[in-house]
Amino acid sequence: MNIASVRRPIVPPAPPRAPDDMSFLGKLAVIRQNMIATWGQRAYEEDVIPGRFFFRNSFILNQPDAIRHVLVSNYENYTRTPAGIRMLRPVLGDGLLIAEGHSWTFQRRTLAPAFTPRATANLVPHMTAVLDETITKLDARTGEPIDLREVMQRMTLEIAGRTMFSFGMDRHGATLRNFIMEYAARLGRPYFLDMVLPVSWPSPMDFARARFRKRWTEFVAMLIAERRAAGKKDGAPPRDLFDLMDEARDPETGKGFSDEQLVDEVATMILAGHETTATALFWALYLLALDPDTQEEVATETRGEHLDSIADIDRQKFTRAVIEETMRLYPPAFLVARAAREKDNAAGIEIGKGDIIMIAPWLLHRHEKLWDQPNAFVPKRFMSKEPPDRFAYLPFGAGPRVCIGAPFAQAESVLALAKLIGSFRVELAEPTNPVIPLGVVTTQPDHSPMFRITRR
Repeated sequence: MNIASVRRPIVPPAPPRAPDDMSFLGKLAVIRQNMIATWGQRAYEEDVIPGRFFFRNSFILNQPDAIRHVLVSNYENYTRTPAGIRMLRPVLGDGLLIAEGHSWTFQRRTLAPAFTPRATANLVPHMTAVLDETITKLDARTGEPIDLREVMQRMTLEIAGRTMFSFGMDRHGATLRNFIMEYAARLGRPYFLDMVLPVSWPSPMDFARARFRKRWTEFVAMLIAERRAAGKKDGAPPRDLFDLMDEARDPETGKGFSDEQLVDEVATMILAGHETTATALFWALYLLALDPDTQEEVATETRGEHLDSIADIDRQKFTRAVIEETMRLYPPAFLVARAAREKDNAAGIEIGKGDIIMIAPWLLHRHEKLWDQPNAFVPKRFMSKEPPDRFAYLPFGAGPRVCIGAPFAQAESVLALAKLIGSFRVELAEPTNPVIPLGVVTTQPDHSPMFRITRR
């Protein structure tokens, strides 16, 4: 895509590219701290990078046709890797994100009505209420250093709580954040034995993860019990996601979720929803602080606008482009790894049984063959008449397993950024201290920078 721009766009910070001759031991030392930093220049230039990944053949795919084959045409041939299952199962159980086969089909069919555009539209009042409260709190902190990453995490967690349960997270938010931080700090990172042992063989860290899972599922079950105790009037329409999920039935079998399944689905929606959205909003605010001219364009678009409905959100074309460009440069899910069940041929690439396929949105979104100025922040590329190839831009995945909550996340992100930038001018308190992205669970900042905000 050719980008015409009057002024030179900013190029935000990124980790240095790894030397192409990085040794296996060197890569192993880096991988737990920052997966992004293990990729060299070749990975940003070539269509396919064959290699070895923990004693198996591996392929990094940057070719859209091959990615389409793996994620759409023959997706049933590709399953999560043992390491991926180990990382996710303790917090998500057998929820939609990691389920396979008939279990996944049942869950996807059953949950689909809860995530239609109409269902999302009914949840917008919950979002706007939390955003208005957040803006009121921020009003009292103008001019002082403020950690907007923490603010975004609290705000999206509150939105998750209210859209899921119709109650605030005042009493439970700190506990939930502690669970997330505990898991990300140690248990959610890959260890050597996690990658080489079959899933049926517990690694040393799996015992700690099992203890974590027991405490975590008890906490989520308590939230569900509290919501059920609040009840719902007979015959009243669903008021939140929990109502929709609790009442959901498979259209083919009429079967609903058991209590144990509902715990895993609720955990999946809260975690996958609030953490990734908070991360995307943090990076969007960071980019706009680096690029005041683009920030002013967002503020101009939102000035005088009432942002209370999906139709209002849909009118924020430039703000949406900023979110899309943010997720191009800093995709919350930086890597998708799959293992081939059987031999396959993906757009001319011969894949063997057990081979590891890596589709890295971080690489794909910065690939030099697929994007003009791939490392620059250019939101207007998403307002072009020539959109990017569907399989060159994967912030929410693609195919049958595309993120079911994508419409919800997009609406929340655009609404939040429009309201925040429409209310405040955002600057970095220490602009000379760059923030480097780390690939650990999600694309996280290496530190939380302090911002300053002033009322518009």
